[in-house]
Amino acid sequence: MPYRLHDLFERNRQWAREVEAERPGFFTKLLAQQEPQYLWIGCADSRVPANEILGLLPGDVFVHRNVANVVVHSDLNALSVMQYAIDQLHVRHLIVVGHYGCGGVTAALHDRRVGLADNWLRHVKDVRHKHRAFLDRLPDDARRLAALCELNVLEQSLNACETTVVQDAWSRGQVVVVHGWVYGLHNGLLEDLEMTVRGPGEVAAAYDRALAAIHLRGGASALAAQASAAQAGAAPAAPFSEAPCAALAAPAVRPAPGAA
Repeated sequence: MPYRLHDLFERNRQWAREVEAERPGFFTKLLAQQEPQYLWIGCADSRVPANEILGLLPGDVFVHRNVANVVVHSDLNALSVMQYAIDQLHVRHLIVVGHYGCGGVTAALHDRRVGLADNWLRHVKDVRHKHRAFLDRLPDDARRLAALCELNVLEQSLNACETTVVQDAWSRGQVVVVHGWVYGLHNGLLEDLEMTVRGPGEVAAAYDRALAAIHLRGGASALAAQASAAQAGAAPAAPFSEAPCAALAAPAVRPAPGAA
């Protein structure tokens, strides 16, 4: 197996030639300035690439990704990205994006041990515990997983609103709109969870409205969309499979001691 990855360098060169042919001077202009309007906080899953999903070019969206699109007040990595994007780049939209079938959310839902990431997924388990009564009322695991993916986006969006970075921006009158979206691996479409907040006075009402909508759906809309995609002949990679998202849904099988 080649270890120098020459094919990726060739793909990169081909991509650069195509972009420059379509937009002469693109990279020269990109070098001179970075003025994205959007900060995307999403999952590290390789199937959820921000620029491609949004149809945007390099330079159009500032991106931070981690397992299960978590925003917590002790994560200096995420907070530093937010602070730079808002204070220095003056992005106008902060978008928290989860996705159905997230392996991190699956592991948190089923108390599945995956290793060091267990500590990180404790935050998603907190979301599960907060909404346990609602989740327990849902008829099956597929709906519970879909609903928890949505609830996780909702809670992380709320956390983003409550960070000092966003609160300080709002206090000085800077335009920053926080959004909560979820992405469907089964159809490639984004869904607005209606957690859209323009200032501190809108946080509670937006949260309550989005939560009520999640309760009303009960995970059903995601399952219906998946079924529709399957009927249309989409690839059978179901977003609710038990092993998506960076292999978090099931621990890797390790050879027994002494095995070749």
